[in-house]
Amino acid sequence: MSQKELKEAFISNLNGTSLLEISAGLSLLPLCLLCRGLLLILYYLHHGKPVSSRKYSLLLDFLVLVSPLVFSCTVLSPIIFFIPVILAAFCAGIFSKIYSQTKREARAPFGQIVKEFQKVCLDPERIPAITVFRVYVNVLTSISILAVDFPQYPRRYAKAETYGTGAMDLGVGAFVFGNALVCPEVRQECHPTRRRFSHLARQVFSVWPLVALGVGRLLSVKSLEYHEHTSEYGVHWNFFFTLALVRLAASLLLATFPTHKAWLAAVALAVLYQLLLSTTSLQAFILHGSDGRGSRLGFLDANREGLLSLCGYLAIYLASVQVGRWLLQRRSSVRGWLGALRGLALAVLALLGSLQLCQACAEPVSRRLANLPFCTWVLAHCLLLLGSFVLADLTLVFTKLLVKGSSVPCCWEVVQPPDCRGKHGMEAVPVERQDKLSQLCLISAINKNQLLFFLLANVMTGAVNILIDTIHSRAAFTLCILHLYMFLNCLIMSILHARNIVLKFW
Repeated sequence: MSQKELKEAFISNLNGTSLLEISAGLSLLPLCLLCRGLLLILYYLHHGKPVSSRKYSLLLDFLVLVSPLVFSCTVLSPIIFFIPVILAAFCAGIFSKIYSQTKREARAPFGQIVKEFQKVCLDPERIPAITVFRVYVNVLTSISILAVDFPQYPRRYAKAETYGTGAMDLGVGAFVFGNALVCPEVRQECHPTRRRFSHLARQVFSVWPLVALGVGRLLSVKSLEYHEHTSEYGVHWNFFFTLALVRLAASLLLATFPTHKAWLAAVALAVLYQLLLSTTSLQAFILHGSDGRGSRLGFLDANREGLLSLCGYLAIYLASVQVGRWLLQRRSSVRGWLGALRGLALAVLALLGSLQLCQACAEPVSRRLANLPFCTWVLAHCLLLLGSFVLADLTLVFTKLLVKGSSVPCCWEVVQPPDCRGKHGMEAVPVERQDKLSQLCLISAINKNQLLFFLLANVMTGAVNILIDTIHSRAAFTLCILHLYMFLNCLIMSILHARNIVLKFW
């Protein structure tokens, strides 16, 4: 077999892993975020000032936010269930140290701090959990698209061939979910009377970079004879085209359908698509081609997975629009967000119950089909992860109550609206200080140029695969390559962020 055929076989015919293992891996993300925030608060407690060095801030963020993910999806994957326990214990130890030191300074009783915490006012216009979710999905995707070509990346984490739940399968759906959370329909940037024409025209223009990237990837893959998994999207299709068409279709649909009822459109579309899969020959066509033997004759047959799975991804996008609108409802206090967490928990439980029912009555999860179980699974785990980030943020807000004046970049800061002034002793953090802290934040840096980050990851992944025999690499070499690859990408984002450069011209 040629090197190209070896690499294609290496990422083909896989069956995924369990939902429990994926949940364990996802729990690392909010724990890393919490650990980093607690370390910054502890530093402030000891030194009386935040970390002000740009290089030390980047190093801390990379080592705490990125490096654990590289280890957990490679050499530490056999003990993935123990890593969250270790991280949680470490975070508990840091919190205990912070609380014990502030208690010696004659702080208020714990019960009084809890009551004060529930009354704390947060900026209703800024929800850091959404930013963190989108950045972390990008980071995880960037790690996985290169790591999957190394033997240290467990095959069960890679995309399943037909049925199954691999970590990379979830990443595809989470990418669509994260894009929908900040779409114009969620932010309500367009006036209803102008939505049908001007807003739709802007959306058509805004997706051209995705189309251009899709064409660029197609031409580069074919010209370089780069290995590709044909049954993933088809012969000519790729995920950039899927993102572009889903955004266009959603904008067109939401221009005529009430945005606050987007979930109804999502349910109707997902159920109708599943009915077609189950009662017609559509499923057989997607899996086996028009001749039943995997033919790739004609454009539709050659790209049947990418074209027909658009229905499932569109359903995910529409449901995510509804989630985004619900999250942006004004909640000015911690108590309001604790109520929102309960709502997210109930939604996750309902979706997980629906997932079990769908798999029992219809079929297993399939990213290749983007069927109803896949849509339900993606939404359940995305809401679970989003809720975990909100919980981590609220925990950091509580910890900052113990250490007056401390702050954490890309985390909720306490504000004092007129109706909250004088109700508690918290002080608003000056805008200048928040801006300075965001300049030292890797999350803010990646968030400012997310598409560029993903593009650089794809380009560097291709370069590494062309230059290196990844399949036969040893563990130490694999870890060095993955860390260097991620650090270079993060460093470029940090430099652009420090110079306030946003490479967006559409």
